[in-house]
Amino acid sequence: MNSHLALEFSVDMENKTVIIKRKFEAGLPLVWDAFTKGEILDQWWAPKPFLSRTKIMNFEVGGRRFYAMVSPEGQERWSIQRYTSISPKTNFKMTSNFSDKDENPEMPGSDWDFNFGEQNGTTTVNISIYNESRERMERMIEMGFKEGMTATLDSLEKLIISLTRK
Repeated sequence: MNSHLALEFSVDMENKTVIIKRKFEAGLPLVWDAFTKGEILDQWWAPKPFLSRTKIMNFEVGGRRFYAMVSPEGQERWSIQRYTSISPKTNFKMTSNFSDKDENPEMPGSDWDFNFGEQNGTTTVNISIYNESRERMERMIEMGFKEGMTATLDSLEKLIISLTRK
């Protein structure tokens, strides 16, 4: 991995927000698809050795992704992402909640805002994650959210490299 593409991760406890910035040496269409198509998301949206398994993917305003992170032992941790705003290839917003296998959400959740931009063949993704409760945010941090997101986005980088070399 190129050092200039390293993850930027900051936590603003006062505003209950996590901010993530990551660059990828790939064009915007590929990176956008990696974040918005279930079959691609399942290849990287989980820190190894966990796997992501999408059950429902409907990327449109009002649509949702219902998926599980699956441990090597087969334990499932379900989540629902509901898409609230989409500006193709530039931005999308969603709410994210853990849930049970029947899509009953756990409250509170978080609001995610993804912004995409490309310059000279490098795509930058900026992610802001707002948590309505300080307790949920603290729980995310304690659960290793930074390490998990770093590993997950590194998996995306490896996938993008493999896709661009085909």
